[in-house]
Amino acid sequence: MDSFETPKKQNEFRNTLVLLSLLAGLVGGVIGQAFVTPWFQENILRREPFEQERAQIVFDEQSAIISAVEKVNPAVVSIVITKDLPKLDEFFSPFGFYYSEPSGDLERQEIGAGSGFIISADGLIVTNKHVVSDPDAAYTVITQSGDKYSARVTANDPFNDIAVVKIEAANLPVVSLGDSDRLKLGQRVVAIGNALGEFQNTVTSGIVSGIGRDITASGGAESENLFEVIQTDAAINPGNSGGPLADLEGNVIGVNSAVSLEGQLIGFAIPINQVKDVIEDVKQYGRVRRAFLGVRYITVDADIAAEENLAVDYGALIVAGDTASEPGVVPGSPADKAGLRSGDIILEVDGQKVTVENSLSQIMRGHSPGDTVPLRFRRADEVRDVSVTLGEAE
Repeated sequence: MDSFETPKKQNEFRNTLVLLSLLAGLVGGVIGQAFVTPWFQENILRREPFEQERAQIVFDEQSAIISAVEKVNPAVVSIVITKDLPKLDEFFSPFGFYYSEPSGDLERQEIGAGSGFIISADGLIVTNKHVVSDPDAAYTVITQSGDKYSARVTANDPFNDIAVVKIEAANLPVVSLGDSDRLKLGQRVVAIGNALGEFQNTVTSGIVSGIGRDITASGGAESENLFEVIQTDAAINPGNSGGPLADLEGNVIGVNSAVSLEGQLIGFAIPINQVKDVIEDVKQYGRVRRAFLGVRYITVDADIAAEENLAVDYGALIVAGDTASEPGVVPGSPADKAGLRSGDIILEVDGQKVTVENSLSQIMRGHSPGDTVPLRFRRADEVRDVSVTLGEAE
């Protein structure tokens, strides 16, 4: 006989299921309140504020870059270099090709371009020395607003790749100078300049990639040692030379000067704190004043010490050149007056040890003409101390 549950039994079973469902719901609610809700709040609900915060950071950085560019850009100029060169006449040969020959006449031709930035309302402009190094060339400054001015070179820094040019103008916008000693690795910066000599006031951004680099910058037949420069990955192209590197507060913290052709986005700028003395000298004296000792020397290291059989492996060994026009000590110079002579090794100047890392020329950069400094040198087996009043480099 088949068995069936009576309606009463079915009702009891249904009531049991309802009770179990209520208990399961209650337990699930407790577990959810105790474990799931905190996880949800931690991982889901907080995600939106985080995304908002990240978006705010991006927005703030973009705003800072825009603000910095708006502050600096009006004072950034392009420098166009022209020169009178032989005019070439073109001819078509019987063999089916064109060739050129000098006509004997001269014509003004553009031979290069660079950048600069205005430091005084009456037209003083900082740029690189290599941008304005040709004494036979003419220089034209083009402002961001498109105005053109003839420029003359006012001063060159004998120890750095810095020059100051002057245009005749008034009420020009000027840059604000920052403090390059306060730079930090990873700090955001912007570079502005006449990229490729074609795209005026081009803006690129990047970070400070390195601080205190020593490099040898070369262009054509010229080369120059640059010390303690700023490395940046902000794109610096030919034509950017002399333009400003600025922080996000719109302060110029460097002068764009060189770029590595072997790598990618490896550019270098001269720290603005190295340029401030140049600016003050030009404003006050109309020229760049640099301290002058008056010696011809080689920096001693372990190899030089072994080769020359020297008693010390540091210092500046005073040496004469191959001709009488290259004396080890310049006659009448501060070094001459202090009694120095060829063969002496300058060990210290003003308490600073002369080494490969801290060369005599670098020490001189930190002094001005007229400074009187103690100098220690070695002659044979004797160490001597003298006082030297520094002159002014020509």
